Amino acid sequence: MFDKGNRANTLHGILLIALFSFAAFYIAEIPFVKSLSFSPLIVGIILGMLYANSLRNKLPETWVPGIKFCTKQVLRTGIVLYGFRLTLTQVAAVGLPAVVLDTIIVGGTIFLGIWLGRALKMDRDTSLMTATGSAICGAAAVLGAEPVVKCEGHKTAIAVSTVVIFGTISMFLYPILYRAGLLDALGDTGVAIYTGSTLHEVAHVAGAGNAMDPTDTLGIAGTATITKMIRVMMLAPVLVIMGFALAGRKPKNAGGKTEKRKITIPWFAFGFIGIICLNSLLQYLLGVESVKDIPLNGTIEYIDTFMLTMAMTALGTDTNIEKFKQAGAKPFVLAFLLYIWLAGGGYLLTKYLVPALV
Repeated sequence: MFDKGNRANTLHGILLIALFSFAAFYIAEIPFVKSLSFSPLIVGIILGMLYANSLRNKLPETWVPGIKFCTKQVLRTGIVLYGFRLTLTQVAAVGLPAVVLDTIIVGGTIFLGIWLGRALKMDRDTSLMTATGSAICGAAAVLGAEPVVKCEGHKTAIAVSTVVIFGTISMFLYPILYRAGLLDALGDTGVAIYTGSTLHEVAHVAGAGNAMDPTDTLGIAGTATITKMIRVMMLAPVLVIMGFALAGRKPKNAGGKTEKRKITIPWFAFGFIGIICLNSLLQYLLGVESVKDIPLNGTIEYIDTFMLTMAMTALGTDTNIEKFKQAGAKPFVLAFLLYIWLAGGGYLLTKYLVPALV
């Protein structure tokens, strides 16, 4: 990829994606876009998809390795650096109820997604990616699962699109339900845990939490975010388990011969856990209350967001309308059914399980 003869073309592909990512950061700061809580990652994949359906054929094929580099190496590095947003103390801050509920939601959503995907006769990779995104942290989880599942780029983009759509709906719906008194049975802490354990993206949780409790006087915004962060931390063990689970037998060709699939160990997932532990140690040694107060943390988070935006944009450039048409309505049906489970099942679990664990 970076051999002497192809180095310049590879760098051209990376530069193209970087330029789109800079544009995504700029657009994400526009007040209207910001009000929708669309992160640069989401804007990036939209820009990539717009490019894929307009000027993609004019891209020199020699630039493609640079784009692939963004969807592989840049992506994995971004997932590892994502650990700088988290600490082990965040788990202890919320306690057992959030950990138990998050575990049930993550495990239940993934297994339900796989089962529903089979019932709908969907492509296995698409259903697994959609379930993973719905279960953990939206686009970031889909990106994390992509190197393990090793699916085609457009399937990743479809999964991202579905979880973003329903996560955005929830971001606006939950505050409405809260103000209407329909979530009163959960109490303020229950509402926070319910929000953090069922909304898709971190940005969605932050948006909904701030809408319900702008100054965090009730503890809803803060507790919801921490609950969500616990879900994010579950990404690493899920990827490890997924790597072993996908190491079964798989058809090799049309002749029916099968071969043992090589076990994919997502080493970057261990790097993700390692960074969380390092961040926890730094927080302890420096005696700061928040990860935001750790020196250079803000800079690292910005770089990490940019790298993940590059990965999302690169995936978007491999996705055109025709591939969405080939996928049909089934991925959106699956995402909708998982959304019903998260909103409805999550509510019942929070209402009856959380009080018993407090």
